[in-house]
Amino acid sequence: MSNYNAVLARNTENAPNGNGTYSQSVAFSHYNNLSAQLPIDPKTGKLVAGGIREQAEQCFNNIKSIVDSINHVMSDIVRITVFVKDIKDVDAVDEVYKTYFPTYVPARTTVAVAALPMDAKVQIEALLSHGEGTIPNAPQAGDLIKLTNNTTNAPTSSLSTQTVAFSHYNYLTAQLPIDPKTGRLVAGGVKEQAKQSLKNIKAILESIDVPMDDIVKMTIFVKNLSDIEAVNEVYSTFFPDSAIARAVAYVPARTVVEASALPMNALVQMEAVVSHGDGTPPQEIEDRHGIVIWAKNTENAPKNALSTQTVAFSHYNHLTAQLPLDPKTGKLVAGGVKEQAEQSLKNIKAIVESIGHVMDDVVKVNIFLKEMADMNAVDEVYKTYFPGGVPARRTVGVSALPEDALIQIDVVVSNAEGTPPKA
Repeated sequence: MSNYNAVLARNTENAPNGNGTYSQSVAFSHYNNLSAQLPIDPKTGKLVAGGIREQAEQCFNNIKSIVDSINHVMSDIVRITVFVKDIKDVDAVDEVYKTYFPTYVPARTTVAVAALPMDAKVQIEALLSHGEGTIPNAPQAGDLIKLTNNTTNAPTSSLSTQTVAFSHYNYLTAQLPIDPKTGRLVAGGVKEQAKQSLKNIKAILESIDVPMDDIVKMTIFVKNLSDIEAVNEVYSTFFPDSAIARAVAYVPARTVVEASALPMNALVQMEAVVSHGDGTPPQEIEDRHGIVIWAKNTENAPKNALSTQTVAFSHYNHLTAQLPLDPKTGKLVAGGVKEQAEQSLKNIKAIVESIGHVMDDVVKVNIFLKEMADMNAVDEVYKTYFPGGVPARRTVGVSALPEDALIQIDVVVSNAEGTPPKA
């Protein structure tokens, strides 16, 4: 058998199946990537009867069934992402959420979107730790532990932990523009709100002795996509954050999403995925130090000064969300959603190949659609890139995308060899 980690896709009959388009759980190294769960009864394949509470309960039941099927427990979840159609439904979702996380709470993102598959009211996604790794016949570091941290210098919540680290990654709760001293949104417009969100991220990172330049992926949720230029003005003052990063012009991979609403009626919310250089105990010293971030761009995919196409750290590559842009012209490709889906996936494939990987190494796919009715057309194209239906997947509908695109796709890719220490 190989001495490298292997992509391990698994499914259980106790949760909705992906009809060959995706796997319920895809493990690689020390993480399990779960497909976003809709409130589907796995016995009938249909939405459960009832309102938001019943739908939230079914989403969590499906997650728990998947978690149980791979011999894990709900407290192994490091991050939860809650998508709702109506932001007013969050309180009802939270009532259900508390019954599944009575003591430990993961990092969390909550956002309202324009549409969800099957016209569901809620969709919930989980990222799960995987203690033993996925090296065939060679269990590794089975006793790795989660590290949770909160600081009073950033907003606190009884429903989420500010940062949860496991192995070589920290996952941060999405930061709203809340002043931690008052617990309220900061005064001002989107620039002031963007600055506060980033200040909160920086405060959390400083509390665990991690610099901003250790962020490998940023996701920005904006209420109005037209605000992104103002957000970018502020964003560019936080990245790069050090002389070393400025010397190489390092910026994280990035995804920008328009939300239909955000908690507290905020204009912006930001989520960060952060490298964790020393790992979590009890790794041996020689295994803990010197892993480096590898940032890569290729001419064969669209470039942007505010993001790196792919950022690898340890056993994962995080890609910037790909729009259907022709890299030669920088403009949207001609045609409809099929042509746009094809171009987005071609861009992803070009990036993946530029780092010596193949599409079979993709463990998670996130699809953002302008029109949810386009999903069947997208799937026709999607299946030609993922014929085995292995990656875990999430699909949400948004009211607007950058460049007025019809689709945007981002992925997480395994990094079989890890990233080496400095020479």
